[in-house]
Amino acid sequence: MSNITAMARTVAGFDPMALPDTFTVFNYANEDIRAFLHPHWHNYKAIHPMWYMFLGMMYFCIGTCAVCGNFIVLKIFGSFPALRTPANMLVMNLAFSDFALMLSLFPEMVYNFFCGGSWQFGETACQIHAFLGSVFGYSQIFTLTVVSWDRYNVIVKGFSGAPLTFSKVSAILFVNYVWSIFWAVLPLVGFGAYGLDGILGTCSYDYVTQTETNKYSILALCITNYLIPLAIIIWAYSGIVGAVFKHEDELRQQAKKMNVASLRSNTDQQSTSAEIRIAKVAIINVSLWTIAWTPFTVICMLGTWGDVSKITPLVSSIPVIIAKTSCCYNPVIYAISHPKYRECLKEMFPGMCIVVKKEEQAAARDNASEATQDQTA
Repeated sequence: MSNITAMARTVAGFDPMALPDTFTVFNYANEDIRAFLHPHWHNYKAIHPMWYMFLGMMYFCIGTCAVCGNFIVLKIFGSFPALRTPANMLVMNLAFSDFALMLSLFPEMVYNFFCGGSWQFGETACQIHAFLGSVFGYSQIFTLTVVSWDRYNVIVKGFSGAPLTFSKVSAILFVNYVWSIFWAVLPLVGFGAYGLDGILGTCSYDYVTQTETNKYSILALCITNYLIPLAIIIWAYSGIVGAVFKHEDELRQQAKKMNVASLRSNTDQQSTSAEIRIAKVAIINVSLWTIAWTPFTVICMLGTWGDVSKITPLVSSIPVIIAKTSCCYNPVIYAISHPKYRECLKEMFPGMCIVVKKEEQAAARDNASEATQDQTA
């Protein structure tokens, strides 16, 4: 237990469940971080040291699951040629973004919290921490936006849509990282700022300064990296759902006229269900991403454009935690919902007891054949 934690217990009269109201965040913070601790946090009551132990364990679990899960996704997609399609290159980039985000952030967060809560690495490391979080966070939403567009292109436009090729996806990934680094660099050069969070153990955007520059910086980030991508994603998946329902209804009506149960062959049914299944996976990913990042967006807008007094250390920490959990979703979703991924996962890790149904294996083989054709075309 750190000296800070011991001091907190002493000040609290050795009561492990309470701190006096006079014991503020500024009092609790290590002396070397007080110089760059935002004045907004100075007079708020410090959270109890036991919270930091809880947060340390939580971030350890989240980080371990995210790093291991996304590493497995990358290993499987990289090891099986049938999975290395242009569309799955986007999936790999999403897994890489999640993997890199947590690998670059969670070790120091866990260390800080287990050392009593205060940031242990100085102001420069705080800026780097926030910068890396921004780069890979932006890469997440950019990739998910392109995934939604690709699904729309495949399912709604069909043969009339231009197929995604390796050259196209390479260009998309290049633009992705140029875009992400551009927005992440802006706070370092004065358009906005990075700073220490009120919980002291993490660093992110300065969402409690209400200068004109910072207000418009946060507003620009929320519009370009949250609202616009979210609007595109909603539009794409709304089109997908509408097109699928319309097409299925047309097939049912035609089958009824012809007095048959279905107009589809078994192969067509498997191919169509595979496409819809992939779309469902992407929709779930986007929904969970929205749930994860919306609270943080709200906190940023409230702190810069609203009543900043409502942003307390504990309140500000909750959206940050929720946002970090987004890195755990993708490997779990693909392990459950992607038949070819599950088949490869079972082959690579037979001890995980992955169950793959016969019809899923057939669909996976069809997808593999299509992928091979795409690669040789």
